[in-house]
Amino acid sequence: MILVTGTKRSGTSLWMQILIAAGYPAIGEAFPRRWSEHLKDANPSGFFESALRQGVYYRTNPDPRTGHFLFPADVVEHVVKVFIPGLVRTDLAFVHRVIATIRPWREYVMSMRRLYALEDARARASGSTAPRPVRPPPHLEWWSENFALIGDIGTRRYPVHVQSFDRLLAEPEEIIGRVLDWIGRRDRLAQAVAAVRPEHRTQRAPPLADEERFDDDAARVCDELYERVDDGRGLEPDFIRALNELNARLQPELRRRAQAVRAAARQRTRASDGLALLEGRDAGDAADGD
Repeated sequence: MILVTGTKRSGTSLWMQILIAAGYPAIGEAFPRRWSEHLKDANPSGFFESALRQGVYYRTNPDPRTGHFLFPADVVEHVVKVFIPGLVRTDLAFVHRVIATIRPWREYVMSMRRLYALEDARARASGSTAPRPVRPPPHLEWWSENFALIGDIGTRRYPVHVQSFDRLLAEPEEIIGRVLDWIGRRDRLAQAVAAVRPEHRTQRAPPLADEERFDDDAARVCDELYERVDDGRGLEPDFIRALNELNARLQPELRRRAQAVRAAARQRTRASDGLALLEGRDAGDAADGD
């Protein structure tokens, strides 16, 4: 497979649109599960997500609903969006090529803030009275996932092209041409380049609240990481050491936040189960009354 990866809101949908325009068969829908009704504003051209966004591994292959099994040899040229945590757990037999994209962390924070607002509006429109979910701070999510991507590339050493979001928008013909040469299909370059719509970029680096930002030292490392990707520079040993040191320093907060998210998710599940049970009893009482 050609795996398109990155964090959420990093340009993965754009790469899916580019590769589909270039003629590659895709796995995923533009707006699955009625997303166009509530989340289309976040990406007017479509998200192209599937159940495989969480990885191609034993929980998703074979498909738990249909039992259909994907064989690696049958999907070599299929493109699929797999977010970074899913890439890390994807069976290596399916990792034929990886196109990874990174967005500046400040823009990512703003974009996730907007996406969460759309999701909350969707929940309200559906009549949900459940409390808002506890979500990881976007800047920490940006760090943990991109650090995991770097570690996975270094460990499993699959063919990968890592691209900045800014450079793709600024030089689409050069960047897309280089990628299509790499994966073996350049005859539809013009159509692929036409899929890039810079006007759909709605978020720029915003002012951030204290709880949404890194301290100055961490911000410098994160900024340099993005700059190196944007410039096409490698990661020298001294910089890799700085990445590892920052990750070690952030680990206690990352663990604390992850535990809070998991605990809140368990509580929401228990509350949902309790509501379903109560509704079932009410329905039974009504039937008895008839």
